[in-house]
Formats: sequence, C-alpha cells, structure tokens
Amino acid sequence: MEHCRGRFAPSPTGPLHFGSLIAAVGSYLEARSRGGEWLVRVEDLDPPRVVPGAVGDILRALDACGMHWDGQVIYQSARSDAYHTALHELRQRSLIYPCACSRREIADSAVTGVDGFVYPGTCRAGLPAGKTARALRVNTRNAAIGFVDALQGRIRQDLETDVGDFIIYRADRVFAYQLAVVVDDAEQGITDVVRGADLLDSTPRQIYLQRLLGFATPRYAHLPVAVNAEGEKLSKQTFAPAIDPRRPVPQLVAALRFLGQEIPPALEQADVRSLWDWALGNWNLARVPRARSLGEFSVEGVTGDR
Repeated sequence: MEHCRGRFAPSPTGPLHFGSLIAAVGSYLEARSRGGEWLVRVEDLDPPRVVPGAVGDILRALDACGMHWDGQVIYQSARSDAYHTALHELRQRSLIYPCACSRREIADSAVTGVDGFVYPGTCRAGLPAGKTARALRVNTRNAAIGFVDALQGRIRQDLETDVGDFIIYRADRVFAYQLAVVVDDAEQGITDVVRGADLLDSTPRQIYLQRLLGFATPRYAHLPVAVNAEGEKLSKQTFAPAIDPRRPVPQLVAALRFLGQEIPPALEQADVRSLWDWALGNWNLARVPRARSLGEFSVEGVTGDR
C-alpha cells in the first residue's frame, strides 16, 4: 500500500465546531484507514485573528474525540524562516513583484472572480512613481491549472483571469496562507489533503506555487462544507456552537453520517474506541456526497437543515 500522510490544519479563531470536526474526521479517516500518518498544524499566521486559548481547546477536543496525531503540533507562526526561504527563491527568479495598489484602487478597476476582485496586474511592470509597496504578488500571466479532485471532480482555473496575481506577502510582514500552506505541506511530506470545499478555489493557486517551487502536488479531496439554514458556512462568525468534549460520540456519529457513512444504530451508544474501530474498518471516501456544501445534519447542540 502506498504511503499516506494527511493533516488537519485548524485556524485558532475559536474552539472546534461541527464544521471543523467534519474536516478533522474526513482527513483522519482517509489517512488512518490506509495505515498512514495524521498530523496537526495550527494555522496562526494572522495574530489579530488568533483567540487566546483556542489552540488548547481545539487540541483537547480532538483528543476527547479519539483523534490522536503523530509527532509534534506545528505552528505556522514559528515558521517564518521557511517562508522567507521560499519567498527569496521566487524573488531571485523574478516570479514575484511588489505592488502598491490599495484595496479601493483594485476594486475600482477590477472585475469579480472566483475569490473576490481579480487583480488587473497594475504593478507588473514596476511601481508607479512615488508609490510604496504594500504587498508582494505572484505573476500569473498565462497560468492555467487543472487537477482532479477525488470528490469534486475535474477542476480547471485560469489564474490570470479568474484570480489575478495574488498576494503572498503583506507589507505588515504577514505571509499569505497560500504560500505558507504550500511550504508546510511540502516540508511535512503531505501526500493527501482532505479538507473543506470552501478551500477548493484556492487549490489551483497552491498547485501553481508548488510547481514554481519544485514541490510535489498532493492528492486532493474537498469535503462538503456544513452550512446553516441561511446557507452560511458554520464558523465563529456564524456563531457555530463548540463541540462538547464531554459527549464526543453523538457528534462523531453526526459527522460520519454527514460524510455519507452508514453508521449502525447500535453504535450511537458505543464508546469512542468502538466507534473508531468500526469507522476505520468501513470508511469509504466514495460515499461522501459530491457537493460543495450540505445543510442537513442533526446532533444535540448542533442542528442544521437545508
């Protein structure tokens, strides 16, 4: 069996909620059911968004749910040197350039793409006179990326017209998620990325950076995202309730059913270990709904409908 190494990479903006639990369960089962490793990485690049105590809450919830990780937890906030190395390589090869445009200027002259305004390449030829760089952007001229997602099928994106030259480093010295996740996945030897479909549109940017930096591209499977009755993704911003670490089984059963796994009713009263024994022996990625979002789920303290 081919070696498999997966990961779960939460942002510490609050405690673990049902939407994040789905991503954790899916990535854990895809790695462990194939005899692989499962790592945890904390995506804490943006200090103002980090909630004090959230990392501890997330790790305790994973532990209570029986999802034990391999090795040490990696924190992106401690990995600036690795990101600087990648940034330096891209700069040396003239693949990135400084940009002085403000958000308002971009909004005034850009069209809307798959992830907000498409940057029109204003500063590609150099900074306008008297302007100071606000960010570093990757040149996406003529870049078209295609890949096959295990759940969402064939995806193709013309980066220049669908996204534009995207930021990888900000003037406030914060590295962009797109660069950090690519460097981390490569350094950790991640072979399989199983995560929410809210990140599907980011994947072509990450594959592009992988190719520029000479990194291998993992296999991807983007799980449907849990949404509330208004169609909003479950998150801290939409007041998604935290997972109750004292009662992990009902929440795990709900997550497995959300992912299309047919849980025997008897397991609703089982302990965590028995539930995982069954799940690891019966996990089937092909049963996961091939949708970007779903809103039908029910568990005590966590409810949703279409």
